Amino acid sequence: MSFVNNDHSLRIAIFDDNKNIRNTMVMILNSEIMFNVVGVYDSSKNSIKNLMSTKTDLVIIDIAASGFSGIETIERLKRELPYIQILVQTNFEDDALIYQSILAGASGYILKNGLKLTLVKAVKELRNGGSPMSPSVARKVINMVKHNMCHFSPVEQAANYKLTGREKEVLACIVKGKNYKMTGYELNISYETVRSHMKHIYEKLKVASLTELVAKSINFNIV
Repeated sequence: MSFVNNDHSLRIAIFDDNKNIRNTMVMILNSEIMFNVVGVYDSSKNSIKNLMSTKTDLVIIDIAASGFSGIETIERLKRELPYIQILVQTNFEDDALIYQSILAGASGYILKNGLKLTLVKAVKELRNGGSPMSPSVARKVINMVKHNMCHFSPVEQAANYKLTGREKEVLACIVKGKNYKMTGYELNISYETVRSHMKHIYEKLKVASLTELVAKSINFNIV
């Protein structure tokens, strides 16, 4: 399969062991001019080199895909390509898999049963700094957060993560639920500047996903 090269587009790779699902996703994504599908794989095995060569921005992965287990694949991707965005799309709605996917570094989690209606919207939300989730998944995540918060002890003093003043302002906006565009508008800086600050924040806080970033910021009184 050949792919159109567009330097201004969001470069997307797909991992799914179901040929029909792969073809459906390619068709849906190719309907958007700003999306560029740069790779389609039936397995995540030996994929890191390909993702690096195609300069992939976003990976859409079924956590049941063949090759490495889905969770291990997410962990490996975030370890070797830390700024790549990962969108999980699956038939599984199991609490443990959702929790493990988020901890591993996934930035979004949607169910396959609504791909035609939700895939483009989810990818756009990720591109704008959001964390898309199917409604039933979001409810499970909220319940997990409520449960986990019961086990956190208050932190008297925030650790020194050496964030600059501007990085703290950006982080505060993200913690409040604003996406990158909204943050840029509020702080009067460009979208790309927000992205640059966020890369530095991820590094300093040693986190691999937006969910982990927000949780750590709140739990440790960073902002």
